Formats: sequence, structure tokens, C-alpha cells
Amino acid sequence: MILASVMTAGMLFAQEPVIEYEKTEHNFGKINEADGRVTTVFKFRNSGMSPLVLNNVRASCGCTTPKWTKEPVEPGQEGQITVTYNPNGRPGTFTKTITVTSNAKATTTKLYIRGEVIPKTVKPVDKFPVKMGELSLVTDVMDFGEVKKGAVVTNTISYANQKEQTVTVNCINDNNYILVSPTANDPKELALEKDQKGTMHIRFDSELFPTYGQMEEYMYLVINNKKDESYKIKVLANVVEDFSKMTEEQIANAPIITVSSELNLGTFAKGKKGKTTIHISNAGQDPLLIHRIMADPEKMDITRPKAIRSGKKGNCTVQLKTTEAGNYELPVTVISNDPKQSVKKVTLRWTVE
Repeated sequence: MILASVMTAGMLFAQEPVIEYEKTEHNFGKINEADGRVTTVFKFRNSGMSPLVLNNVRASCGCTTPKWTKEPVEPGQEGQITVTYNPNGRPGTFTKTITVTSNAKATTTKLYIRGEVIPKTVKPVDKFPVKMGELSLVTDVMDFGEVKKGAVVTNTISYANQKEQTVTVNCINDNNYILVSPTANDPKELALEKDQKGTMHIRFDSELFPTYGQMEEYMYLVINNKKDESYKIKVLANVVEDFSKMTEEQIANAPIITVSSELNLGTFAKGKKGKTTIHISNAGQDPLLIHRIMADPEKMDITRPKAIRSGKKGNCTVQLKTTEAGNYELPVTVISNDPKQSVKKVTLRWTVE
């Protein structure tokens, strides 16, 4: 019996797909920022006994874009992952990671690109590289970074009129926690003459932001009385709870979140949306509040439990949206009022077959 079990396990292992790369690292060497994007190809082969499927390929930052073979790669056949790096605005050395998730025995593998970007010569026009109609901006992204709940932060973006004619600028605000204005005096509209510069003021009130964690909003501009979906400023922030004013007694009685860092949700039938439950416990004294649960909305919906009392358990209902066959792995971020681990990372895995 034991020998038969060992033989069966060995046969199952042999039937699994195996991903073998021609290379796992590429060094671009020295590249010129002015020359634009560079691309390399990582070829791989399925040396296993069943079809290989790449479930996902993701880069460590937005400057790196991967494209990959989406069809199943049969045993003995080859596929490829094309990786493009954008050096614009990124002078100096770089190392980027590309994480590949597949149905192979080693479900997660990593690829690397490296190099050094030689900066381009900056011309006056290059100081405002982002073009929105007749307006030129230094950037179209405002990242406030970490902001403690209750704080109000302000920052600026420079812009200029590099055209012959006068340019007018107005701002549109769709919420009450971000205020964008063409100048510090907050006029409804600002007119710029040729070669005139301006400073856009962006104010974020974290107290009015309805939750915690990552915020990503778009603020829109009206340029020369024209509205366009491309005339937008991305505003980013990470709102965190301020634990700095807690007393020693409050810290001693604080809630303690308990949840596994890795959870296998099981196997679900192809074509149907799976449903399961995640359990979160409170090992502390004060009630545990789950401020937010962040996950890929295209792959799942997760409900938050109400306040979890000391020694009790709260349930999160997980509704999976993945109906195609394959092995899935998804990072989930749980944000709570536990001062020692307010951000808890959980990896969820499941199979659809």
C-alpha cells in the first residue's frame, strides 16, 4: 500500500506542468532616457506533462509593462513574456521585478530587469513634459504619501502656457475632501499669457475621507473652456490611523487582530462563483474595528464584520468572481485599529476546476 501511494504521488508530480526559462534576468546596460522605452523577451518552455497556464504576470511598478502568452502552453511547447521598461523621468540605475503566477508546481516565479538610464538634456519645454490641450504641467500625479487620519495636507504642481495664445484654466471638484485650485487664492478661472507660469494647489482633508488605506482620485481641469477626460490629475494618499496619542493603558488594552497570513479557500466548480468565509479574531481587550478590506474587485467581493469584541470572532464573507479553471493567488490587505499591526497582509489561494 505504501509503495502504491508513493508511486501514485510520483506519477501525479510527473504529470504537472513545469516552467523552464531561457533566462530569468536581463540587463539592458546603459540606455538613454531620450530614446524612450526598451523591451526584452523572456522565453519559457513547458517541460512537464500537462498544459501550462500563466494566470498572471505583474511588474513591481507602473514603469514596467509585461505582456505574455495567454493560451495554454502544451508539453514541450514554448511561450514568452515580453517586458517593456519606460525610462522617462527615471535617471540612474534600476532593478525591477516581474512576478509570474502559473499552474506549475512552482506556482510563483520571478524575473528581473536591470540597467542604467542616462538622463536626457533638459530643455525649457521639457520642464513641463505633461501636455493637456494647450497647457503644460510638470506632472499629472500628486502623491501625498502616508497621511494620518485627521490631518490636512497641501501640495502644488507647476504648470505653464507654452503656446502663443492665452490659456484659461479651471478646476472641477467632485468630492469634499480634495480641493484643487489654479492658484492659492482659489479663483474659479485663471488666464495665462504666453510663457506665463502658474502653481496649482491641491489640498487633502483626510478627516473627510470616508475610510482608511489607499486613496486614488482624479481631479479634472477645464482648459480654454473645454472639458476632456484626459485633462485630469491623479491624487494619491495612504490614510493611516494616528496611534501616537495613545496612553500606555490604552495600548495595553488595545485590540489584537488574529488572522492567518495565508489561507487556502479550497476548490470550486468551473463556471460558478465560489463562496467562502474568512475568520478574524480579537485577542485583545477593546473592540476590534475592521476599517477596510482591500482586494482586487474584479476577482472577489469581501464583506467586513462589525466590531469584534474581546475573545470573539468575526466573519468575512468572500464571494469569488473567478469562473475560469486555474490556480489563483490574491493578496488581501486588512486595515484595523490594532496599533501594533494596523495593516495585515493575507494571501488567499483557491482553485477553479
